[in-house]
Amino acid sequence: MLHAVREAGEAALLRRSRPWTIREPDWFTDVERLRSLFGRLVGTDAEGVALVPATSYGLAVAAANLPLGPDDQVLVLADEYPSGIHTWRRAAGPAGAAIRTVTREAGQSWTDAILTAIDERVAIVSVPNVHWTDGGLVELDRVAARTREASARLVVDVSQSLGVMPLDVTELRPDVVVSVGYKWLLGPFGRGYLWVAPEHRDGRPLEENWILRAGAQDFSRLVDYGEDYLPGARRFDQGARTLFELTPMAVAALEQVLAWGPPRIAAALAGITAGLATRVAAAGVGVIATEPRGPHLLGLRVPGGSADRVAAALREANCFVARRGEALRVAPHVHVTPADVDRLVTTLVAAL
Repeated sequence: MLHAVREAGEAALLRRSRPWTIREPDWFTDVERLRSLFGRLVGTDAEGVALVPATSYGLAVAAANLPLGPDDQVLVLADEYPSGIHTWRRAAGPAGAAIRTVTREAGQSWTDAILTAIDERVAIVSVPNVHWTDGGLVELDRVAARTREASARLVVDVSQSLGVMPLDVTELRPDVVVSVGYKWLLGPFGRGYLWVAPEHRDGRPLEENWILRAGAQDFSRLVDYGEDYLPGARRFDQGARTLFELTPMAVAALEQVLAWGPPRIAAALAGITAGLATRVAAAGVGVIATEPRGPHLLGLRVPGGSADRVAAALREANCFVARRGEALRVAPHVHVTPADVDRLVTTLVAAL
């Protein structure tokens, strides 16, 4: 978490402890600022952006609003993040649909495996930009084109990539994009984002909370119980979406990500992960790095049975990696120094 984000949170907590200082317009101003910032990050405006607590919420919105019928299939990746798998299983059952799980052959990229698997039976393609276990790359432009050819819908979870890897929804033309707000967006836990394509913005929200309604800004008229929703994707916002404690933190985070720019962040992190991969391979300790992959994640596969021991040794050396499936996932950011990289490589080689 950035220093600026923590400081914004501390100030927000102080403000929230004095609720009499919060005015009626404050329920909307910071939220709309945040919505616009996220819109900029994905190459568009605020109108398609909904504010959600987690990817599971955003995926549930997608599952509730994208058509799925008997004998249809939802395409997902093997060993994908659990929230998406559980969501699509729940949606597929009542619809009489099925899950198609894509696996890779030896030496095959995720992209090629996905393109091979999409056929006329697939109604929804639900994929990430990089696989969460090891950063394995999914080329979204190629997948999006093939999805359209098959008249299917595209749902993209960019939780493991947005903030580093550029995304332009006007070019990609997905149906739904979801992301957490922490990880590479550097914000607080509990604030996530949902982008919905124009043709789905008149769909049904998961909740019927008051602040989604047109005219909600006039507190004196709330008991009129208006039925019309606010414009765009705002109808899909979570209840209590204002989150006075978290919204200023998320604003500070997205402002910094946009100021640095994802292409510059990606270039910096690509240098770190490429250097790590080269040095580990040169050490001859049997470590295999995932390729192709995103610029910011490095999945290391160590000799059988040693992953837990290696991860523990790295922790002792103040190097923190994530055990994800069969991979040790290394996820540096711009604060990582050459000395940090040296310590990780030295410790990894020694542990093996």
